[in-house]
Amino acid sequence: MNLHQNSRPCVWFGALALLVLLSGCNAQSKTQPRPQPPEVATLKVKRGAVPVSIELPGRTNAYLVAQVRARVDGIVLKREFNEGSDVKAGQRLYRIDPARYIATLNSAQATLANAQAAVKSANAQAERYQTLVSGNAVSKQDYDNAVASRDQAVANVASGTAAVQTAKINLGYTDVLSPITGRSGISIVTEGAYVQAAAATLMTTVQQIDPIYVDLNQSSVEGLQLRRDVASGRIKLNGPGEATVTLQLEDGTQYPETGKLEFTDITVDQTTGSVTIRAIFPNPRYVLLPGMYVRARIDEGVNENAMLVPQVAITHNPTGQATAMVVGADGKVAVRTIQATRTLGDNWVVEGGLDDGEQVIVAGWQKVQPEMQVRTVVWQPPAQPAQNPQQPAPRPARQAQQPGPEPTQAQQPGAQPSASPAGSGPQERVARSSQVK
Repeated sequence: MNLHQNSRPCVWFGALALLVLLSGCNAQSKTQPRPQPPEVATLKVKRGAVPVSIELPGRTNAYLVAQVRARVDGIVLKREFNEGSDVKAGQRLYRIDPARYIATLNSAQATLANAQAAVKSANAQAERYQTLVSGNAVSKQDYDNAVASRDQAVANVASGTAAVQTAKINLGYTDVLSPITGRSGISIVTEGAYVQAAAATLMTTVQQIDPIYVDLNQSSVEGLQLRRDVASGRIKLNGPGEATVTLQLEDGTQYPETGKLEFTDITVDQTTGSVTIRAIFPNPRYVLLPGMYVRARIDEGVNENAMLVPQVAITHNPTGQATAMVVGADGKVAVRTIQATRTLGDNWVVEGGLDDGEQVIVAGWQKVQPEMQVRTVVWQPPAQPAQNPQQPAPRPARQAQQPGPEPTQAQQPGAQPSASPAGSGPQERVARSSQVK
């Protein structure tokens, strides 16, 4: 009985303590602030005119190429140009021994003179027989023979004239001339070499590289899509033959001159599935050389209904589709599947999937989920550091001491400091040995 009465105050005390604890938790939950929505940086996208440009690989080719070959047989007597120098059209490059062709010309001229003399005799005889045949002084057969001899003599003159012309042409071929104006290459033959017309011996090559061609390769799929966009009016060309082309050289620098398109080939290469696009560039300083690898950017037109979205704001879902997160009018996050066709600088060119004026999340999209309430701030692109091109970039500060392992004494506490390198001469070593003794 007493035990039951003594246990009743303990029960009351426990209930009272529990009530106090629950009231304290309710008060703490009422005073704790509600967490704020995450903050994201957004960009309001707008439709506008976006240039349509493509980058294509290619190689340079000379504007004119002339292979200088031997057209007569003979020994090269002299080379009259410097390898790698500029030559003019008609300038003599080589001199082939002309003695044989001078003799041939003299023989042809003598044969022609003999034929011309025979024509005079045949004409006189034919005229004489014409008078005699009317009086039956000579037979008709003799007169016909005289006329035939005269015609044969005239034909011999024509043949002799052609032989003289041929001999002159061959004699002229002993002077090997440059067919075009350009820059000469390596001389394949030297003085004293024997060249042959039948073998068409290559002697040197002359190339004109100002202006210069750039042959580019574009896939047939890209070309087909471009033609469809032009036909639908979605892309407006700058004009026939007026699309501008810029070049990036092998070392990554930009070529200062701007070129233009010459033509687009209509045949698709069956092995690569590409077509050739030829552009022409001025090359006054001979920066571009034949065979160089370049990358060309062709401005083909303008897309009037596209958007530019920073690349950092675009992701891809597991199926490979481009997606972007947007913030609606209610402040909640939504995911959009977009049509990002290509890049332009640091932006994606978006042609569908976004409405004009939507707020695309550029920064902070990693910490939000769809249907989540967020706070938005205007996204500011990162500022590019301005550097004076005339001043070199600052170098990192160098240490006063050359890098290397620390002295052993510095690593072991209590060790004696070593002598400086400047004082470690022979005299100091002698003094140390005397102290030890």
